[in-house]
Order: sequence, then C-alpha cells, then structure tokens
Amino acid sequence: MSSHHIVRDDQEPALIIANGESCSMELLNQLLEWSPLVIVLDSAMDRVATLGIKVDVLLGDFDRGFDPVIHENYQYPIEIVYTPDQDKTDLEKAFDYLIDREIPAVNVIWATGRRADHTITNMTNIVRYKNDLKIVMLDDYSKIYRLPERFTKWYTQGTVISLIPVGKVTGIDSDNLEYELKDDTLELGYRVGSSNCAKKDGTVTIGYKTGDLLMMECFDCP
Repeated sequence: MSSHHIVRDDQEPALIIANGESCSMELLNQLLEWSPLVIVLDSAMDRVATLGIKVDVLLGDFDRGFDPVIHENYQYPIEIVYTPDQDKTDLEKAFDYLIDREIPAVNVIWATGRRADHTITNMTNIVRYKNDLKIVMLDDYSKIYRLPERFTKWYTQGTVISLIPVGKVTGIDSDNLEYELKDDTLELGYRVGSSNCAKKDGTVTIGYKTGDLLMMECFDCP
C-alpha cells in the first residue's frame, strides 16, 4: 500500500479526495508525498481502495448501503467519521472537520468533472470557507483558489489565467496580463475574466476592492 509523507506538525496542507473525475496518478502522488493527512469521502472510497493509497480519515454519511467497516482492517489505523447532516455536502463536512482540528489549509482533488452541479458547488465553497480554511482545488487541467485582495506571483509568458468572480467583484486592476483590467468589474453570469494569460515572463499583479475572485491557473493549452 502506498503511504504518504508524514508531517507531524501539519505544516503542509491536508488532502481531500472527493468523488468527481479522477486525476492522473502523477498529480495524485505529488500531493500524497507532502500531505500530513489524507481524507477520503465515502463516495470515493471504493475507487481509492483500488489505488492502494493509505487513508487517514474516511468521512461521510455512509448512505446507499455503504459499509465503512470493510475498509478498517486493510487501512488500519483509520479514523471513520460519520457525518449524517443532510444540509451539507460531504465535502463541506470534510472542511468542517479540518477547521475543528485547526488545520489551516487543504488541497482537494477529484472535486471537478462528472456532475456539473457538484463542480460548481465545490468551487464556490472555496469562498464560503475563506475565513477559516485555505482551499486549493486541483485537477489535471487547472489549479483553483481564492485570490487575496492583493496578489503577486511570477508566471512564464502565456500561462493561462482565468479570473472567475463569485457574485460581483469591483475595482479590479492588473499588471502583466495580456488583457489588462483597470478598475474593472466582473460579475458571474454577466462578465468573467476567462482565458487571459501572462503577457511576458515575470510578476503578475492583481488587486480588487470588493467581492470574491477565484484564480484558475490553466494547463490544458500552451
């Protein structure tokens, strides 16, 4: 069984494996290597079991006849967390679990693809938990996270960057994007900042005044 890197004081992000489209083993192994805690949602556990991954926490409402006990022996030691609250998704419950444990950051995989309603909900929940948990969602094509109100990062020329507002975002300014934003407003359903890119090698700076802005670093094209 493939283990993961143990970081005892939880300085690295935890890892949640949800139940959307699977990612490549290359990405999965990269994240497992530095994850001090691996949480799997019950709906994904059977798929994860076939990959031989060591799981620390199995979490969910265990509906549809799911039996968590069958995973106890070969995954020992494993914490099984029953979360019957039907007002939240299992991914939201996993976020709550991390907050209760005072773990400040998490990477999430298998949270996009498959059902569109799940994908949209999962991504917008990044904003819902912004004050308690730093959430990064990854798949083979993108890295998604909430931008702080002032953001600076070095990119190579042509790196595809999409800026997706959750609700309405005002006062957006940028530097070193192909399509610059100057005191602009983006609003979901009306105007978004998809498929922009770094204009040249160097630092990209983005700032905004109000709202919540998601960054999507995209890898599916040059």
